[in-house]
Amino acid sequence: MSFGVAGFGVFLGEPLSVEVAAADYITDRRQLSRWGYRAFHRADSAVGITDLAVAAGRRALDAAGVSADEVDVVVLAISDIAEHLYWDPAAACQYRLGAHRAEAILVNQACGGAVTAFDAVAGRFATHPEHRVALIIGANRVCEAYVNRMAVNTCVNGDGAAAAVVRRDFPGRRWLVTETLTDGRYADYFRLAGGTARPFGGGEPPRLRDPFTRLVEFFDGDVAAMVEFGRMTVDRTREVVERACKRAGVSGVARVVHLNDNVTALSDLALALGLPLSALNADVAAAHGHLGCADQLLGLSWLVERDLVAAGEVVALTSTGSGMHWTCTLIEV
Repeated sequence: MSFGVAGFGVFLGEPLSVEVAAADYITDRRQLSRWGYRAFHRADSAVGITDLAVAAGRRALDAAGVSADEVDVVVLAISDIAEHLYWDPAAACQYRLGAHRAEAILVNQACGGAVTAFDAVAGRFATHPEHRVALIIGANRVCEAYVNRMAVNTCVNGDGAAAAVVRRDFPGRRWLVTETLTDGRYADYFRLAGGTARPFGGGEPPRLRDPFTRLVEFFDGDVAAMVEFGRMTVDRTREVVERACKRAGVSGVARVVHLNDNVTALSDLALALGLPLSALNADVAAAHGHLGCADQLLGLSWLVERDLVAAGEVVALTSTGSGMHWTCTLIEV
C-alpha cells in the first residue's frame, strides 16, 4: 500500500505564557519549571474540539490543493471529550468540511489517535481500490470541568488541531508501516466516573486527579510497581519503534516525533532510543505544550516546513496513550 502526506494544516488556540498563566492552575510551580514548557494554547470557551478540527482540516485541504468533494475518508482522532454525548464528532466534521461523499471514522485512543489513524487509512485504501484521498485530523480541547490542564498529567495541556491530507501513490512523505502494542491491564488508570456504571449525579462533576495520586491508588502504594510502570512505558515505546523498523525493513530513524511530553521524559526516551535529544520534538513541545493527539502531525509539519529532514530519511511518529497503547507510524520523507 503506497500513500503519502500531500499537505498539512494546523489551527491552535491563543498562545499563552506558561509562567504567566500558571497561577490560574497550580500553586507549586517547582515541578512545572522542570518540565521545560514555555507556552501553550488555550481556546476561547465558545470553541469546541470540532471547531478546531474543521479549521485545521480546511487548512490541510488548501495546502494540498484538494477540494472537499475529492476526499474519500475523513478520520478524526480526539484525545478528550467532544462537545456532546451520543454524538459523532467525526461525522459532524465531515459535514462541516463539505466532504459529503467521504466515510467518517472516529478514533479515540488518547494521545496516539492520529498515529494509529494512518493504519485506518491504509486499511480503507487496501479494501477500497477506488479511494484516493484521505484527511487525518488530530484534535484536542481540554475539558476544564473535568481536568486541570497543568495538573492532570506531567504535561502542560493545550487546545488545538493538526491535519494531514494523504493521497494514494503520492511520492513524498510516504507512509511505511504502523505498529501498535496494547496492554489492557492499565485501562483503569485514566478512568473517570460518568459512564453507565456511575452516571453523573447532581452537584459538581468529578475531576481527574493528579497522576501521582492515581498511581498510588492504582498500584495500592507499591512504590516498586510504580517505578517499574514508568520504566515500562519507555521500554514499550522503544519496542514499538523497533518492531515498526523491522516490518518496514529500515535500520533506524532520523527523527522521532513523540507526544509533546516534558523535557525530562523526552530525554529519557531519547536515551532509550540511542538518539540525541535534538532528534526528538523537545523544541516543539516547549513552544506549544501538549496538544493531545494533534502533537505528532504538528511535529511532522514543523520538520517538513523547516526542511529539518532530508529526502529519504525516516521519521517515527510515536505515542504512549491511556489504555495503555504504544504506537509508531514510520514516514519516509
